[in-house]
Amino acid sequence: MGAHAALLVRAPTPSPLPIALVLILVSITSSEAVSDADILLKFRVSLGNATVLGNWNTSRSVCSTDQTESWKGVRCWNGSVWGLRLESLGLNGAIDLDSLSSLRYLRTISFMNNSFEGPLPEIKKLVALKSVYLSNNHFSGDIPDDAFSGMAYLKKVHLANNKFTGKIPSSLATLPRLLVLRLDGNKFEGQIPDFQQKHLANVNISNNMLGGPIPASLSRISSSSFSGNKDLCGKPLDSCSSKKPSAVIVALIVVAIALILVTIGLLLLVLHRNIRTVQLGGAAPVDNHSMSEAAHSSLVECGTSEMSGHSKRSEQGKLTFVRDDRERFDLQDLLRASAEVLGSGNFGSSYKAVLLSGEAMVAKRYKQMNNVGREEFQEHMRRLGRLAHPNLLPLVAYYYRKEEKLLVSEYVENGSLASHLHGNHSIDQPGLNWQTRLRIIKGVAKGLAYLYNELPSLIVAHGHLKSSNVLLDESFNPVLTDYALLPVINPEHARQLMVAYKSPEFAQHSRTTKKTDVWGLGILILEILTGKFPTNYLTVGNNSEEGITWVNSIANQEWMMEVFDKEMGGTENSKGEMLKLLKIGLACCEEDVERRWDLKEAIKHIEELEVTDGTNEEGDEFPSIAMTEDMSTITL
Repeated sequence: MGAHAALLVRAPTPSPLPIALVLILVSITSSEAVSDADILLKFRVSLGNATVLGNWNTSRSVCSTDQTESWKGVRCWNGSVWGLRLESLGLNGAIDLDSLSSLRYLRTISFMNNSFEGPLPEIKKLVALKSVYLSNNHFSGDIPDDAFSGMAYLKKVHLANNKFTGKIPSSLATLPRLLVLRLDGNKFEGQIPDFQQKHLANVNISNNMLGGPIPASLSRISSSSFSGNKDLCGKPLDSCSSKKPSAVIVALIVVAIALILVTIGLLLLVLHRNIRTVQLGGAAPVDNHSMSEAAHSSLVECGTSEMSGHSKRSEQGKLTFVRDDRERFDLQDLLRASAEVLGSGNFGSSYKAVLLSGEAMVAKRYKQMNNVGREEFQEHMRRLGRLAHPNLLPLVAYYYRKEEKLLVSEYVENGSLASHLHGNHSIDQPGLNWQTRLRIIKGVAKGLAYLYNELPSLIVAHGHLKSSNVLLDESFNPVLTDYALLPVINPEHARQLMVAYKSPEFAQHSRTTKKTDVWGLGILILEILTGKFPTNYLTVGNNSEEGITWVNSIANQEWMMEVFDKEMGGTENSKGEMLKLLKIGLACCEEDVERRWDLKEAIKHIEELEVTDGTNEEGDEFPSIAMTEDMSTITL
């Protein structure tokens, strides 16, 4: 007992230093936990009409544990503020960026649709920002040229519909990651800076007072993004001239042009009569100056082969329009147009024809529709003409002959999805990134849903869904084509050529179902994610076994992340959503049609996917999410 007591006496007294350190650490941790709240409350003092932020108080945590919004407009991740979205709240006063600069993880701010006035706040104080949304306020004055200097992570800048003046700050042109720039609806003047960002695809500087040449780096942007300015020139607008002619010179030119046009008109009238005579004899004139020889001769073959008789000409020689919102033209306008062959598919060749008005149209020849009667064909074309959806290519007109038909539609700028997935890529034409591919899949799903809602009598509303029948507009939004043609395609040709008849259920039971297009959607999803072309589409007839083998080659990969197309890019942020989409694609490709998802279920899961590689649909920044290689653990 004494020994034990001696030991206790001799035992060293614990040093107070570790306890002090613990107290200091606890104090620091507590300080950090409330620091975001203190910062935001200080920031609120600078705002007018701040009463709308009544739930900003210390009685509740700034960031909830379940990631739901605790303080109005405050977005959190892992207990830290990463975004402010204070839109349409009638706020005014000042935006205290000095306070916000203390938020270490702040990456996106949005004060759109408020009443802020005065000069642009010093955005570059928030050097780590990725998105800035200040559109639809009353900011005014010149923006300093270095306003965005040093903001290496900035991707999206929205300053539209304010009252900014002066030149567009050149520091915007130096932002290495800039993807979206909205400056429309201001009073900017001078020339446009030379933007050199390779991935800057969404620019709008319309309705300003800008002039001079448009930089070549922006020449592929839609012309509407430059409309409403003073005197911009260069692609995509009219070419630039060295100087403006005087009023007298303009008047003389106008008079001279008028005289020339009258003379040309008389000559054309005479020539037209001669050409008409030749055509009635069975031969169509080939204008080798305005059309490529191949395109012209092929279109002429379709348009004039049954026009040798007078009665036949009046019946066969005109286009039938199925829409009232398009400029009218006739078959001869197509024959005279500047044209090129776009390609030759399973059903026939497609031709791009640029009309005299400058509008580009596409005429596609079909020789596999000669079993359907005239009235049945015309009625179905009228049904297609009534369809209207952003993700469907609208049918504009058709030309009917017993042996073959022409279907006329609008020209879509960026070609087919297949060409972007499987074509040659370069620095100037990189492969499609993850955000774009997910947007394409969502658009395809919306287009399919619309078809099934509007054409309920069709078992297979599309029937020929594949990457070459998904076109991409100037903003890389998907547009479906060759849809709803099963009722007018000859059955024997349909079974040989159309995607619907390559499905497992047709191979096993000689039937198609409402889930057949889901199979095509699943194949398309896998093709988009992997960059691999479905080999079963290359052969004629039903070869579902080959298609199933192709799907299984993807599903049976030991490491699922290895199947993704390397050109798609993406970071750790996006891998979880990629794997979810892969699982959706495989569920759509289920061989057993009873176990395969229906279209509604597939679309529901697709719509739930978020673009987590930097931005969600509102443009807010997303933090990292966990991912797994085990497909069975991914919940949808």
